[in-house]
Amino acid sequence: MSSAFDMQEGCPATMRLFRAGEGITAAPEGVASGAFLVQMLLSSRTEGEMTAMRAFVPPGVVSHWHSHPRGQLLFVLDGVGLVQREGGEPVEIRTGDAVWFAPGERHWHGAAPVSPFSYLSVQPVMKGKAVEWLGPVEQEGFQR
Repeated sequence: MSSAFDMQEGCPATMRLFRAGEGITAAPEGVASGAFLVQMLLSSRTEGEMTAMRAFVPPGVVSHWHSHPRGQLLFVLDGVGLVQREGGEPVEIRTGDAVWFAPGERHWHGAAPVSPFSYLSVQPVMKGKAVEWLGPVEQEGFQR
């Protein structure tokens, strides 16, 4: 069975329009503390190409710890979220904020307990991968 996170061979070879609401699907299980929706915009296994997605996260749902071999740019489209890098404290982020996670930096991100959260993420591909999923986040202690 294919998942929203299955990588394609490469990005589209010509212009591609992604309409609002087109292709929204459930994210695969095992990558967050609960269910959320994604719209894959770019998906590729080709070295140096980009992957990109919109995510729509309900209140209190956070990703598992993960990293990106070439880093990740996350731009908040709506709502209030939380981000944390390994060894740091959770930080609140809001509509219009952008966060850069360095290559290999273990981190998580998700919705604040009282707000939905949507974001756009962009991450380059290295050796056929754009993300490495790790374990769940202990959620006690960061409720805001």
